[in-house]
Amino acid sequence: MKQPKLSSRTHGPISNLEDYVDSNWWTELFNEYYLKTDGDVVDDIQITRAEVDEFIQIMRLAKEERILDLCCGQGRHTLEFARRGFHRVEGYDYSRYLIKVARKQSKRSGLHVPFDQGDARSLPYETSSFHKVLILGNSFGYFQNINDDLIVLQEAFRVLKGGGSILIDITDGEFIKHNFEKRSWEWIDKDYFVCRERSLSADEQSLISREIVNHAKKGILVDQFYTERLYTKDALKDLLEKAGFMNVVFNKALESTSQRNQDLGMMSRRILVSASVRKVEHAIVPSPRKALNVYVLLGDKTRPDEVKPGGVFDEDDIYTINQLKIALSELEKTGYYRFQYLDNHSLFLSGIEKIAKKKEADLIFNLCDEGYDNDPKRELHIPALLDMLYLPYTGSDPRCLAFCYDKSLVRGIAEELNVPVAKGIVVSPGETNIKWKNSFPAIVKPNIGDGSFGITVKSIVNSNEELNAAIEELRIKFGTHRYILVEQFLNGKEITVGLIGNPHKTYRFFTITEEDFSVLPPDLPHLCGYEAKWLPESPYWKLRSIPANLPQETENFVKQCCLTLMHRLDVLDYARFDWRLDEKGNPYLLEVNPNPGWCWDGHLMKMAALDGLTYPEMLGLILQSAVERHFS
Repeated sequence: MKQPKLSSRTHGPISNLEDYVDSNWWTELFNEYYLKTDGDVVDDIQITRAEVDEFIQIMRLAKEERILDLCCGQGRHTLEFARRGFHRVEGYDYSRYLIKVARKQSKRSGLHVPFDQGDARSLPYETSSFHKVLILGNSFGYFQNINDDLIVLQEAFRVLKGGGSILIDITDGEFIKHNFEKRSWEWIDKDYFVCRERSLSADEQSLISREIVNHAKKGILVDQFYTERLYTKDALKDLLEKAGFMNVVFNKALESTSQRNQDLGMMSRRILVSASVRKVEHAIVPSPRKALNVYVLLGDKTRPDEVKPGGVFDEDDIYTINQLKIALSELEKTGYYRFQYLDNHSLFLSGIEKIAKKKEADLIFNLCDEGYDNDPKRELHIPALLDMLYLPYTGSDPRCLAFCYDKSLVRGIAEELNVPVAKGIVVSPGETNIKWKNSFPAIVKPNIGDGSFGITVKSIVNSNEELNAAIEELRIKFGTHRYILVEQFLNGKEITVGLIGNPHKTYRFFTITEEDFSVLPPDLPHLCGYEAKWLPESPYWKLRSIPANLPQETENFVKQCCLTLMHRLDVLDYARFDWRLDEKGNPYLLEVNPNPGWCWDGHLMKMAALDGLTYPEMLGLILQSAVERHFS
C-alpha cells in the first residue's frame, strides 16, 4: 500500500524537540495561530477581568500613575486597565502582529491606549518615567540566554521611578517541571485542532513545546517549536535583586481555568512576584570631596583643517572654543571637576603619554572631533591611543567611530536590524555611466565623512545625466579613489534625534527637531547640508531647528531604532541620529553620529535648549554619562 505523502508543513516524528527550537523563536511565533491555540485564556474577558482584579490589589495601583504593560501581547490586560480608568497605561511588545491587533482593539473601543513595538531589552522610554511596570500572562523567560532576561529586568528598573515597583506573572517553574503534559490534543473550534508535545531541555531548566495546528479540511497549517525558562522562586528572587530590585514578595499563586477546560500548559499555575525600586532621583556626579581632574582634547587651531571653509580655524571657531571654556569654568564652580586643555597636536602624543604615565587625569573629555592633526580620518586614532594607555574617556571607541564614518556600512547594519533606509547604491572608484533604477530625485554624497562634507545643493539630481555629473564633480573635488553613495532623496521632513547617556544605565532623549525649510526660497531643495553648517552667506544658513511635530507612534518607533543602533554599533555617552521622512511620513535613517558636535550652537545643544538645559548643563550630562559608565 502506498504511504501518504507527508505534509511539507510538518517535521513528522522527531526524537529531540530541543534540536528544532530556534533561539529567536519568539520573533515569529506570536501571530494569528497563537491567538487560536491560546485563545481559551487570552481571549476570555472574564479571565482577564479576574486577573486584573488581582493585579490591582497586589500592586495597589492608582489611576493617576503611569503604568507600562511590558510584553503586553494583544493588550488584553492593558485595555482592561484602560476600561477601568487607568488612563496612563501603555503597552509594549515585540510582535508587530499582536501590537497591530492591540491598536485595532483600542481604536474600536475608543480607549486610545498607546501601544509601541520593540525589543524589551532596549526600551525607548526615558529613565525614571513609570510608576509601575507589569510583565503579565507568562511573558517572561523566552530568551535562550538568561542574561537577556536580566537585561529586560534592568531596563524595567531603569524606566521605573524611585519608589516604583514591578509585578511579574510567570509560570510556576517548579510545579510545571514535575506536572507538564507530555502529549495532548484539543479542538480549538469546530474547524481547528492542535496537537502538542513537550519535554524538558537537556539541562532541565526549560520546557520545550511543539504545537501542530491543524484544520479539519486543509490539514496541517503549522508545526512550531518554542521554549520557556522554568523559573523557581529562588531563581526569580536572585535575578530581580541582581537587576537592582528590593523587597521581593511572592504573592498568591494564580490558578487558571478556561471554558475549554483542556490543556492549559504553562498558564495552568503561575507565580505573582512583586518588587520595589529605590533610587536617588538626581544625576550621577563625582563625589564633591575630590574634584575629578579632566583633560579636554581639542582640535589644533594653528593647523589646516580641510573640512572648514578656507581650510583653517576662523573667528567663529575660536569663539566656539571660548564658549566651551566659559561653560566648563561654570562646571568647575560646582567643585566636581578641574579642567585642563590639550590642543597642540605637535605635543599631542607625548602630552597624552605624560598624562598617563604620571596619572594626572581621572577622565579625558574627548572633544577632538576634528581628528588627530585635524584629519577627520584620524578621529578614531585618538580614542585608540587612549585605550592603549588605559585612560578613561568620554564618547565612543575607535571601532564605533570607524563603523559610523562609513555610511554604506551603517546602511547595511540598519537593514540587518530592520531599521528602514532609503533605496541606494554605492558607486565604486572608476565606475562610470551609472544608471539609477529608482525614482528621482536622488542625492549623491561621499560614502565616508561627517559634518555634511560634500553634501550641497548640487548633490540633488533629477536625471541620470545630472547623477553622473555630480559623481564626477565629487571625484574632481575629493579624489577618484572615493566610494560614492547614491540614495533616493525623500521629500518629507528632515529630523534629528539626540540623546545623552547609555542604554541599560541612564539616558535621556531630547526633543526631536526638524529643519524649518519654510525660510528657503521656493526654488531650493529642502536639504540641510554643508551650506547650512559652514557658509553664512548661503540661504541655507537661515535654516533653524524647531520641534518636530511627529505622531507619537512615529516618534516611539524612531527612538526604538536609535537605541537598537546604539546597542549594535556600541555608541557611548552621547549621539545624534539623522532621519528623513517620505511624503507619507515614514521615517528612514540617514546617519548615525557618535561623538556629535558639542558646540554651543550645534544641533545637540539646540535640542537640549528646547528641554530647558543650558550649555554647561548639557556638557555636564555628557561628563556624567562617562563617569557613570567608567566608575559606577
